[in-house]
Amino acid sequence: MVYRLVIEATQQENEQIHLTSQQQHYLNRVLRLREGDRFVAMDGLGKAWIAQLIGTSASILEMLHESTELPISITLMTALPKGNGFDEIVRCCTELGVTAFMPILSDRTLLNPSANKLDRWRKIATEAAEQSERQVVPIVSEPINFTQALKDAIALDADCYICVTRTEAKHLLTHLQEKPAKNLIVATGPEGGWTQTEVDNAIAAGFHPISLGCRILRAITAPIVAVSIVVAIVEQQSC
Repeated sequence: MVYRLVIEATQQENEQIHLTSQQQHYLNRVLRLREGDRFVAMDGLGKAWIAQLIGTSASILEMLHESTELPISITLMTALPKGNGFDEIVRCCTELGVTAFMPILSDRTLLNPSANKLDRWRKIATEAAEQSERQVVPIVSEPINFTQALKDAIALDADCYICVTRTEAKHLLTHLQEKPAKNLIVATGPEGGWTQTEVDNAIAAGFHPISLGCRILRAITAPIVAVSIVVAIVEQQSC
């Protein structure tokens, strides 16, 4: 097994990688790598290299050519659940292939996230990308209110969907089977769901209301289910 490590662009100089003390500890103490052992260094933007551990640095041996990324981008707009629920959403949906996370402060959002939360989510995304052998680390944006998120979504060239409950709407699977896959934005609500005003505003902004099934899913479960459906369809269509 070859382990992966995300590095910053500033750490690479010619064919050398200058490792931080935290990275040295991770490679030496956590992964138990020794002098001369190899690992995959990745910039989180799509490039990766086979590197060899040499003291407190690493030597780049060769460019790694691989592709585990989806052929489309998936932006997940998630109304922040209470507690540490968003941690699990970031971890699981990074593994599934999400490109970007937009944490949303909705009318029913109870969480008031601190700057430390954002740093934690980005660290989780990095670790999940390393673990799942992705080439890209998803972007985790700063939390914004739903109104601003709708404006940002309109500016993107993507098909936009908002997950609703107790409302007549096509299943997400049906939508994706009826038209070719392209870049997607999927919005999932908080505990208690979106307010009707939020749903109406999303539809006015060009979002398609969609269902994830007959049952009411938790705020943590819904985004994972939605992304799983998208990934299954996209990978089936691209094979």
